[in-house]
Amino acid sequence: MKRIVFTGGGTGGHIFPGLAVISELQATNTYECIWLGNSSGMDRSLVEAREIPFIGIPSGKLRRYFSLRNCTDLFKIAAAFIASFFILLKLKPALLFSKGGFVSVPPCIAARILKIPVITHECDFSPGLATRINSRFASFIYVTYEDTKRFFPDTVRKKIVVTGNPVRSVFYRADPENGLRFCGFSNPSKPVLFIQGGSLGARQINDLVLECLEPLCRMYNVVHQTGPANSDQIAAADNSSTAGNYAAFPFIGDEMPDVLAASSLVIARSGANTVWECAAAGKPMILVPLMKGNSRGDQIENADFFARHGAAVVLAGADASAATLLDTVSELYTDEARLRQMAKKSGALGQTRPAAAIAELIHHYLSAR
Repeated sequence: MKRIVFTGGGTGGHIFPGLAVISELQATNTYECIWLGNSSGMDRSLVEAREIPFIGIPSGKLRRYFSLRNCTDLFKIAAAFIASFFILLKLKPALLFSKGGFVSVPPCIAARILKIPVITHECDFSPGLATRINSRFASFIYVTYEDTKRFFPDTVRKKIVVTGNPVRSVFYRADPENGLRFCGFSNPSKPVLFIQGGSLGARQINDLVLECLEPLCRMYNVVHQTGPANSDQIAAADNSSTAGNYAAFPFIGDEMPDVLAASSLVIARSGANTVWECAAAGKPMILVPLMKGNSRGDQIENADFFARHGAAVVLAGADASAATLLDTVSELYTDEARLRQMAKKSGALGQTRPAAAIAELIHHYLSAR
């Protein structure tokens, strides 16, 4: 049995696509998969919940701006490299598969020194700094979008393969009835509005939604993933006017595919994992991307892609207000034909199964070595 080490982390967007690929690889009973990730944070809990061995290493952030934390993080990066080198030396994997995030850089460098082949995958429309660094050490660079190729130098473009973004297979066969039971709405026949801000939540989306929650609940049953750090907002929304129509959770784990399947419309950030899970489920989206200044702008690019293809409405900048959000939801609620068309176009984007395709590419690559 060949061993593959996966690396990456920091958010669910770096973890869940890797878990989707692992699931496909494990189904062949040919590969042993181990995850090398951040020793603190959510990485360990998400991976071990799938009964996949996890090894923690230090993680330092690579910032493109001045910060005193850059100094301490340099030591963390050095420690992560040393740890990665000896872990990989001991494990002797056939392949290192990187899902990005700052924690993935030291393992990729160590793998290159140890002559372990590296494959890196980028979920977003434009590559992040970690992927740009890792691409120098990779045998192949997997990307989600055809247009992503233009962000890489000519010297590495021959290594690029367009695969799409891997989504766990359960999203293609989820049960909406299970999702409704999980939410516990008093009137399950009403359509469902699913609000989420990724695995860490999104304070901005939470604030916008809570400002217009009562009228939203008159149209929809509302299920809301607030993020673990925003439990105070759940308490603020707990009132009699929304009772039975509003279900809030800090984090939705294994039930996520079923809840998404039960939904008629999704309000969310536009992280790669979120938008492609919605596409796999064929759901229309209202996207509120994290703007530049708070991010490198990747969510704006992801959102624009889905808007151009007719699967999403984007509320960005000044448009991201409670009034505009309520107007947009109301317009879609009363225009069922448009909502169905958006759902159709979303499903068309998500109909491919990248996780299976990536697993097959890995299998062919390792079989030929």
